[in-house]
Amino acid sequence: MKSPLLSLPGAVPGEGPDEGVAAHYGDLFREQRALADGTGFVDLSHRGVVTVTGAERLAWLHLLLTQHVSELPAGEATEALILSANGHIEHALYLVDDGGTTWIHVEPGTQDALIGYLESMKFFYRVEVADRTADLAVVHLPAGSIAAAPKGVTVRETPHGRDLFLPRADLEKFAAEHGPAAGSLAYEALRVEAHRPRLGLETDHRTIPHELGWIGGAVHLQKGCYRGQETVARVHNLGKPPRRLVFLHLDGSEVRLPAHGAPVRLAADGPEGRPIGFITTSARHHELGPIALALVKRNVPVDAALLADGTAAAQEVVVEP
Repeated sequence: MKSPLLSLPGAVPGEGPDEGVAAHYGDLFREQRALADGTGFVDLSHRGVVTVTGAERLAWLHLLLTQHVSELPAGEATEALILSANGHIEHALYLVDDGGTTWIHVEPGTQDALIGYLESMKFFYRVEVADRTADLAVVHLPAGSIAAAPKGVTVRETPHGRDLFLPRADLEKFAAEHGPAAGSLAYEALRVEAHRPRLGLETDHRTIPHELGWIGGAVHLQKGCYRGQETVARVHNLGKPPRRLVFLHLDGSEVRLPAHGAPVRLAADGPEGRPIGFITTSARHHELGPIALALVKRNVPVDAALLADGTAAAQEVVVEP
């Protein structure tokens, strides 16, 4: 979905998973500082929006998701995953229930596959699943923002800010009243700083929740059965995940950022050494400089100096080995 806010002055279109919204509006660091100060908003209208209605919606979702949602209080935000039978991450859901409807936003372009899976699991449950992407747009207000959500708009509030499920037709009016707008690059830089994983960037076809620190935040360890639970329980109780998420401070003298998928090596092995991981997201931060998230082998020493696509990198532990 192409956002009408791409017509705002200075808007530069995003690329990759953030195609359809602005990467920035002419000043990346100013936009980051505004978000960090609790002002402005981020256009996330390219994200998929799904709603679930019906009296049994929470009990039904509880059977499918990694999160405990059967008694989710109205207005309380949570995150959840859908796993494969082998415990690999297939979907990441960001949801809130208003007492009558469960509102969910997901990564751009993943809503069709998610709805297909949910429809296949309805059986005799009295629930209705709807794709609302065409008429609802997600916008993000940063933590500390005093901006009021428009009347009647569902809000998903977290420690990182508020996600609004805004009528798509109201996007331009919202931008005029709640600016300045910040692009996806500013939002991503703050996400990387906060060590928050993102489906499709920090994940690949074999990622399990333990590797990214999603245990607890998106995976509840005390709930009943769901697809992939055996792997979650086995790794949590008996094993260790093969990889772990790390935060990297990159050498600021390098002009380019390492791309998604770029190899990570031990500095001691040199630029031709065997890869021990890969870059998942890199960003330029207004205070920290160039930073990144990466997945590395679990047994990589936590104090080891690394090379990210040839760029010197110091690591911070996100997931304990």
